[in-house]
Amino acid sequence: MLRRAYVPGVAALLAAVLAGCTGSSDDGGPSDNSNPGSAGTASPAAQPGRYATLPEPCGVVDGRTLDELLPGIGEMTDEARREKAYGGEATLTYDTDRKVGCRWKVESAEATNHLLVDFERVVSYDNAVSDDAQAEELFATKQSAAELPEPVVTSTGSPSPSSSTSSSPSSPSSSTGPSGAAGSSPSSSASPSVSPADLQPRVLEDLGDEAFLDDALDSAGSTARQRTVTVAFRTSNVMVTVEYAEQPMTVGTVPDSKEMQDRARKLAAELADSLGG
Repeated sequence: MLRRAYVPGVAALLAAVLAGCTGSSDDGGPSDNSNPGSAGTASPAAQPGRYATLPEPCGVVDGRTLDELLPGIGEMTDEARREKAYGGEATLTYDTDRKVGCRWKVESAEATNHLLVDFERVVSYDNAVSDDAQAEELFATKQSAAELPEPVVTSTGSPSPSSSTSSSPSSPSSSTGPSGAAGSSPSSSASPSVSPADLQPRVLEDLGDEAFLDDALDSAGSTARQRTVTVAFRTSNVMVTVEYAEQPMTVGTVPDSKEMQDRARKLAAELADSLGG
């Protein structure tokens, strides 16, 4: 009778299979299958933000709004110069998917007006941090840098955005920077029913996911004082900044705080609507 040949490789393979069925690894620990669903399972990545692109910045502000924000733009007699003024100038950027902006500047007989609109799309490169969370953190830093005055509680019990260092609105050099909103001139057209505290830099509750307003009046000098109103807001992973400035041609004239704030807030609301936020 013939004997079957003995194949060492087959025996080794059989031993390996039997060892794998024991439920233990070489180092004595549990195998990958001993605790299904846990071993080797990666944590889910944080959710991406709502926005994957940004709008064309020089096209987001319509002509009607520019007429209101930049007095004199529609009265330019040179057609080419007028069209260029309406078109604005794109700000320098190296990645239009992440950051874009546009500037406008118009000089009239009464004042020189500047407008800047800036969009920034925040992307988190940390799988544990969502785009929204990263944008929220960056916006908090931006708001902190604005140094808004702490809101105080009025006699009615409601918070009022005022600062303990703000001066009387009748003082020509009431302040510079955050408390500059209190500055006014005799020619100011602000409504008497609006108190200086109502115009202080403050957090805004009705714009995007979060927002704030800053109002700065530069120090008095040999030229007319320039007021700059900034409205910034965040919607999901996009941060938007509107910067609106006016410098009168006449020394001693102070731009009206309420009028400029109303215009800047109106534009910011339009931009938020265009983003769907």
